[in-house]
Amino acid sequence: MRMLVVGAGALGGYFGARLAQAGRDVTFLVRPARARQLAETGLRVVSPHGDFAIVPRLVTTDTLDGPYDVVLLATKAYTLDAAMTDIAPAIGPQTAILPTLNGLRHLDALAARFGAERLLGGTVIVIATIGPDGEVRQLMPPHEIAFGERSGGTSARVQAIATFMQGAGFTARASENILHDMWEKWVALATAAGLTCLMRGTVGDIMAAPGGQETALAMLAECRAVATAQGYAPRPAFMARATAMVATPGSPFSASMLRDLEGRAETEADHIIGDLLARADAAGVATPLLRLAYCHLGTYAARRARGGI
Repeated sequence: MRMLVVGAGALGGYFGARLAQAGRDVTFLVRPARARQLAETGLRVVSPHGDFAIVPRLVTTDTLDGPYDVVLLATKAYTLDAAMTDIAPAIGPQTAILPTLNGLRHLDALAARFGAERLLGGTVIVIATIGPDGEVRQLMPPHEIAFGERSGGTSARVQAIATFMQGAGFTARASENILHDMWEKWVALATAAGLTCLMRGTVGDIMAAPGGQETALAMLAECRAVATAQGYAPRPAFMARATAMVATPGSPFSASMLRDLEGRAETEADHIIGDLLARADAAGVATPLLRLAYCHLGTYAARRARGGI
């Protein structure tokens, strides 16, 4: 199996490097500047599970060959349009596209461009970032990727991908209900991003503030209500984990969107929170806290666009 990993950032770099280290046939599609950096330094991973480095196989849009068996799309949601143009030469009649973007809006765009039959669902759990010298830094131990047919059940291609990923140093899970998994990830992410960005602090900071726990649980309840109205009620085990994630006193956790905001970078607010609000409105679900968080992020985006930060 040949896999093309689109992007060698925090997510693509982490999972792709683990696969390459395990001897899998992995190629990274990167921008020219990133290609030059990785050609000089290699792809380095700093992780609680042990640091390592690989010499990655790299292509750019000028040198991309194809087709590939699987395209692992690990880009930011706001770069999706450009990424779809970039990967077109890699897509063949039997290529499976496995996106790990946040939210669900990307599924419709990818299906419209490449055909619904090529598209899998996917989600990842990993907290990672790019360090100052281009290395991938995993900040906390969890590292899981889940994938499956959007219609549910299993298939030969899903099982083949599961075999390809087994033993690569992270948890790879073939899911028979990947859309439910994606909705739960979306609920967790929208809650964490909305909460920590609105309050500009870690979960521990928020828990130490008057009304902090009540606010966190109310934000989670809003996001849960949207998923439930869409037919994907979060399951009890997930709710226990999500509650612990956003309401544990002393926790150093914050969403990656807060790091983007504090770094004056573009955020995925429209894709993670704005799209969830649109679905809430369509279902008649009230989401006042989430709406306030989106206004806060929109204000940041407007100020950033005019050069005010």
